Amino acid sequence: MDDESRAAKSFRDVVAWQRAHQLVLSVYRLTDGFPRHELFGLTNRLRRAAVSVPANIAEGFTRESDAEKLRFLNVARGSLEECRYYLVLCRDLGYADPTATEAELDRASHLLARHASPIRQWLRK
Repeated sequence: MDDESRAAKSFRDVVAWQRAHQLVLSVYRLTDGFPRHELFGLTNRLRRAAVSVPANIAEGFTRESDAEKLRFLNVARGSLEECRYYLVLCRDLGYADPTATEAELDRASHLLARHASPIRQWLRK
């Protein structure tokens, strides 16, 4: 397990969770301007995928085994990539310019990978 996880008393202390939460806020701001007819389509899907990232980091934080922790972090990674596609779609449909949100996604992705790496290495031993 990495030093950050050992030192963290709550999922809120995990830097990857903090950045993922910022991604969610960015996604909500971005989707506020989407067309009304997308409320139950792209708006809902993008928001749900974004919320899944910090939610899975939080849920994994409480798990006893490193294998379980890593499983939740992998689900969070999958949700990040789902968001990445929805941002491409949002741009291609002309709904908004997701550049700032993509930057948040990239930062969250980097920190999540950095957070998961020591756990993954530990499990390989």
